[in-house]
Amino acid sequence: MPGAAADGLRDVTPAALESLRREARCAPESGIVEVVNFARDRSDLIPLWVGEGDLPTPEFINRAAMASLARGETFYTYQRGIPPLREALSRYHLEHFGRDWGAERHFVTGSGMQAIQIAVCAIAGAGDEVVYPSPAWPNFAAALELGGARAVPVALDFAPEGWSLDLERLERAITPRTRAIYLNSPSNPTGWVADRQTLASLLELARRRGLWIIADEVYARFVPEGMSRAPSFMDVADPEDLVLYVNTFSKNWAMTGWRIGWLSGPPVIGQTVENLIQYATSGVAQFMQAAALAAIEEGEPFLAEQRARADAGRRIVTEALAASGRVRMAEPKGAFYLFFGIEGYPDSRALAKRIVAETGVGLAPGIAFGDAGEGFLRLCFARSPRHLEEAGERLFNWITR
Repeated sequence: MPGAAADGLRDVTPAALESLRREARCAPESGIVEVVNFARDRSDLIPLWVGEGDLPTPEFINRAAMASLARGETFYTYQRGIPPLREALSRYHLEHFGRDWGAERHFVTGSGMQAIQIAVCAIAGAGDEVVYPSPAWPNFAAALELGGARAVPVALDFAPEGWSLDLERLERAITPRTRAIYLNSPSNPTGWVADRQTLASLLELARRRGLWIIADEVYARFVPEGMSRAPSFMDVADPEDLVLYVNTFSKNWAMTGWRIGWLSGPPVIGQTVENLIQYATSGVAQFMQAAALAAIEEGEPFLAEQRARADAGRRIVTEALAASGRVRMAEPKGAFYLFFGIEGYPDSRALAKRIVAETGVGLAPGIAFGDAGEGFLRLCFARSPRHLEEAGERLFNWITR
């Protein structure tokens, strides 16, 4: 029958697409996934394009989840998070950030991404704006704009000595419609880290303009050897300040596939956060929370291993690419990414595809992180030294051929 699909259902027509919300219809395709799909089946692939390491979740975390399942903990549970996990999060922040702000400030979410979505949903809606330094992880801007608000990028400045944020430029981007400042530090993809003075200045600006801060501190523990963590808004903020802290179990404890994170903020917003969790997922599965509890309570040795591997990885790839003499980059001060450009190649999407096709090294195109990222590529170095050495050799040979 004309107009019918082989299975008897009618074809999806353009009219069906047009009837969707504009914000949903215009949600951007991931520029990273585009390159991944282009070459994911190569037999010689070294995949350095996504933001995760190559170590599986440690067995002590898996055992905690299995023990919870064995106890029959498969029912609805606390939507803000099980009390033992929230109490553990409180102890974690006291130990590593020096803040004894209580368990009531922490809310368990279905990933760091959901923590961002909840923060955005609570703060900004149609017609509102949020300013943020760019290049930046694209999911934040997409989550904001899906709700009808507008993400306003403020370009970081690049120099071989390091990336930097012009605070005056950021303040000029604030309008009467601005509701918040989003800051990811340490930064994905640049490795830029906001120092304590920068955080204090941003906090003063937010206080003066009546703005929220969404502090994405997912990579706070991934800093070079000799540092325990990156500077945090917790170092300068008061408990009542309008700051929401986004975090996740994904990076520290190799739990990317588990999809569990947390959001921290003033206790007075607790019921609102619980309501938003209720209307999205009705809470995180209890056995996953049991795994997260084990990660918090027993995971420091594993995190130390992760940090040491990333530190070694940073040295391997920066040295290999610097030796080519044709790369522009600033050594990352945090996170586990190298953001670099190659002389003569301004189109990062085409370059990423060409490099993976000709070398088997998978990199993320800088344009995926906003216009300020064009001309750069992102490389994740939270990988085995052997793979990074091989990737560095392949890239060096390709660049210098």
